[in-house]
Amino acid sequence: MKRKSLNKLLALGMTAVMTAGLLTGCGGSGNGASAPANDAAQSTSETESADTDSAPAADTGAADSEQDSGEVPTLIWWTVGGTPADDFDEAVAQISDYCEEKIGVRLDVKIAGWGDYDTKMNTIVNAGEYFDIMFTNNTNYSKFVNLGAFENISDMVQTVAPELYSFIPEKLWSGVQIHGNVYAVPTYKDSSLTQFYYLDDQYVQKYNLDLSSLKDLQTLDPIVRTIKEGEGKSLYPLMLNQGTLWNGFFNDYDGLASGIQAIGVRIDDPERKVVCTLEQEDIIEDLELLHSWYVDGIINPDANVVTEDSKGNVFGNAQGWPSAVVQWETLQGVEKYDAVKVFGPLYTTETIQGSMNAISVNSNYKEEALKVLQLINTDQKFRDLCAYGVEGNHFEYLEDGSVKRLRDDWTWPAYTQGTFFIMSNQEGSDPNQWDEVKQQNEEAAASTCLGFALDVTNIQNEVSNVNTTWDKYKYDMLTGASDPATAVPKCIEDLKAAGLDTIIAEAQKQIDEFYK
Repeated sequence: MKRKSLNKLLALGMTAVMTAGLLTGCGGSGNGASAPANDAAQSTSETESADTDSAPAADTGAADSEQDSGEVPTLIWWTVGGTPADDFDEAVAQISDYCEEKIGVRLDVKIAGWGDYDTKMNTIVNAGEYFDIMFTNNTNYSKFVNLGAFENISDMVQTVAPELYSFIPEKLWSGVQIHGNVYAVPTYKDSSLTQFYYLDDQYVQKYNLDLSSLKDLQTLDPIVRTIKEGEGKSLYPLMLNQGTLWNGFFNDYDGLASGIQAIGVRIDDPERKVVCTLEQEDIIEDLELLHSWYVDGIINPDANVVTEDSKGNVFGNAQGWPSAVVQWETLQGVEKYDAVKVFGPLYTTETIQGSMNAISVNSNYKEEALKVLQLINTDQKFRDLCAYGVEGNHFEYLEDGSVKRLRDDWTWPAYTQGTFFIMSNQEGSDPNQWDEVKQQNEEAAASTCLGFALDVTNIQNEVSNVNTTWDKYKYDMLTGASDPATAVPKCIEDLKAAGLDTIIAEAQKQIDEFYK
């Protein structure tokens, strides 16, 4: 692609790297501040079905027949989300009417559930099942590219969808490159990482808390201890569960789009040394602090086993932007949160690859698929239809142009589809929120490994084994339930037995070759 050199890009980005903070997952849902942290789309597990060298050719018979008949093509778009309502297909058909009017194609949107996404996409790719567009992210993008499942759109996007190409910033196109080529359209939204802590204002006022110095776990410590001392056994200042672990615990380390929390490169390390994150002094100190909170009753005692989200939480932390606090207040049923930015904004390959849409190498409608992705990123009406559903059924426009939802069962998440920046605001949202997000992206610094994504082709078994091992420890470790003095050495021992050292060596080798 005709883009500035990556070295120049990194040099510009590193001028403002922020080295404090914590966040790797995303908070919120649907149209909120990115994807839910516990969504299966964010899962790091690999399935055995991916252990093949190449993707089988797709069965394209049905699509060929449609093409030969001269009918309007219907593009199959696989994505992730909640269980669709009974009238979802009917709604998509109505949305397709507008799509057909604009670019001459229709859509068949298929949603894999949050818990089924990884397995379903692996099955589709490895079985050669026909599709045209697929939502992908950093958990499977590199793997599917190396399996030959996705079309190289490096040149086609410039000629077929020039408006799309010029709309999405250079950093994002660079961030989705593999082997120097682009195989997916990145979703231009809160693509950089900015972490916020937020506290219930009633406790901030009650205890006269100073939030001006808040930036990490260490500076949060006296605040939550003050609240705990004042409220006693009746309240846990920090409510965690299996789906909401300590959000962004490893954010000072670039995970190399590997989906492995146990490895990383410190975001400001000019040597780009791959390390085991659990062996790093800052990570160990934070694990010790989490454990002290758990022991002292600041974290709820069932955090490592409970799966349900709680409401009315005193504290929360999430990726977002300043006015996203309104969404957090709504989700938690809290009248007012005081939000403080504690990290970022920062670009890593992982943050950019958190949401993308790729075109099947076997699609009979590659150009049409690219035009669909251009339409959803440039046409506000189509963007709103896909994000909110059918006007008059799922939502309605208010006098100020904002959207009022009429139903709560539109389960095609907006973050998986296209840009936020042309989407109408929801009722009650800050009208300037997309400007806030865009400004964060423009100001974002760059990890020293921006543009690099680990190719796991040769280490798939090790990756699967390491992630399976980490899953045994993470709930206890990232809720403070386990004592790091004993849990960390045992976890590292088991990770190494599962192949961690092999992964680190392979990652270092690839990085050294990439940055020659």
